[in-house]
Amino acid sequence: VERGDAARNRVLLLDAAALLVAERGVDAVTMDAVACRAGVGKGTVFRRFGNRSGLMQALLDHTERELQQAFMFGPPPLGPGAPPIERLIAFGRARIAMVEVQGEVLRAAENAPEYRFGGPARALGIAHVIGLLRGAGVEGDLDLLASALLAPLEASLVLHQVRDLGMTTERLAAGWEDLARRVTRC
Repeated sequence: VERGDAARNRVLLLDAAALLVAERGVDAVTMDAVACRAGVGKGTVFRRFGNRSGLMQALLDHTERELQQAFMFGPPPLGPGAPPIERLIAFGRARIAMVEVQGEVLRAAENAPEYRFGGPARALGIAHVIGLLRGAGVEGDLDLLASALLAPLEASLVLHQVRDLGMTTERLAAGWEDLARRVTRC
């Protein structure tokens, strides 16, 4: 269990890193830059995360936890209390919005096979989508359907569509909603 000041420092450092990613891209996230933005010494960042890779993984975990909290405990339509199809659509939209902000970090993590197909965040996402599909009365191979629904939400694909193909995130979200409604026949 983290001490209160250590937990506050962790959040301070991760928020500083997230701001750097949003403002200047993932390449701007150095241990020095995070320390400067957070107003702490560089040694604090190294002690907390070990190296840049550890910082990137912690930033990804932080972002994933925020999304997980929202879909497990937050307000509808993403959180409990909305019909399953509305929650499914909100989940896809939230994932696309997250990629827009944290895409480079996600893309870098997706390239690690242990994260891309076997990490805890993916497992929780699959379980969540399966639960929503089941709640919507969808029949069939729900594991496969959940994987198929999550595939268009992968950061590397979303970034390619936005940056290289000029698609807007709203277009991607609308297309994902169409796909989700077709799969659930709603």
